[in-house]
Amino acid sequence: MSDIQLVNLVKSYGEMQAVKKISLHIKEGEFFSLLGPSGCGKSTTLRMIAGFVMPSAGRILIGSDEVTHLPPEKRDIGIVFQNYAIFPHMSVAENIAFGLKLRKKSQAEIEITVTSALRQVGLVGYEDRYQRQLSGGEQQRVALARVLVTKPRILLLDEPLSALDKALREEMKYWIKELQRTLGITTVYVTHDQDEALTMSDRIGVMQKGRLEQVGSPEDIYERPETLFVTTFIGHSNVINVTVKGRDNGKTVVSFGANTILARALEGEVAPGSAAKLVVRPENVVIGRTGEGLPATVLTENYQGALVRYRLSLGEQEIVVERQNQSNVSRFAPGEEVGVSWDPERSEVLVA
Repeated sequence: MSDIQLVNLVKSYGEMQAVKKISLHIKEGEFFSLLGPSGCGKSTTLRMIAGFVMPSAGRILIGSDEVTHLPPEKRDIGIVFQNYAIFPHMSVAENIAFGLKLRKKSQAEIEITVTSALRQVGLVGYEDRYQRQLSGGEQQRVALARVLVTKPRILLLDEPLSALDKALREEMKYWIKELQRTLGITTVYVTHDQDEALTMSDRIGVMQKGRLEQVGSPEDIYERPETLFVTTFIGHSNVINVTVKGRDNGKTVVSFGANTILARALEGEVAPGSAAKLVVRPENVVIGRTGEGLPATVLTENYQGALVRYRLSLGEQEIVVERQNQSNVSRFAPGEEVGVSWDPERSEVLVA
């Protein structure tokens, strides 16, 4: 196992910078996800770590070794791609043994290692099957086993679940995380799926336009977004246009329309009168009868099984509220006047 350090990493294609001076430390044994939309630079960053793409500037260290200009085979890494790349002319056992044969391991050692790997990934009894006889999840397990038997220092996963159906993705993301936790291998996982990143990661780096917008735990990323992009990309957020009024007992005072409310304290000094965005997650908004909080009007009610989602008019702006659908909780009809509130500590102020 090793940690990974990226130091001012840049990748340019002519005038276009795909990755813009990324500096990042991924800890030994950590499950780290690079999360972002298509074209944000996350896969390019992973491929630079792997050695398939050479940086235009910056450094890459795996453990104490600088690998910036080393070819992939000299970096002691394992990588699994979206399409798994299972050899169709080889059986499961032959696929898993492939890397061991390249390393000229003895036949006895290969047999012991392959048997152990099959047990590890839950494929005992599958050793004589071929790609056409395997499901997508089984192919993925073979691809992982083939990488892990070579005992790499780090594991790189590039959108490995995107080709699977929803039910299988749900199953496999927990399986991969449990396998990684058991092995303790440093893992970098690239995905555009926020649910995968939030569920599987120890930390997440959110990327946009070649830059790291924020790095933090899943809780930090979701509960304390540092930029408007992170706020809107991770889950759904109500974004309310406000004006900063000042501070009060460690809280930030903001106003919109006729309403003045408190929010979590801003870091640093912000001049009163500054335009800002107040961010509140729908599940953190409490909806009640009129007089119980800020006055609002129900525009729509959407039944979603376990949840009921309301769209409300709040002054001249609209917000969304999500409420657990429980038999003892009253519902609100379109056109009804209601009151809304939230804990100031469950809101964020982002300066525009």
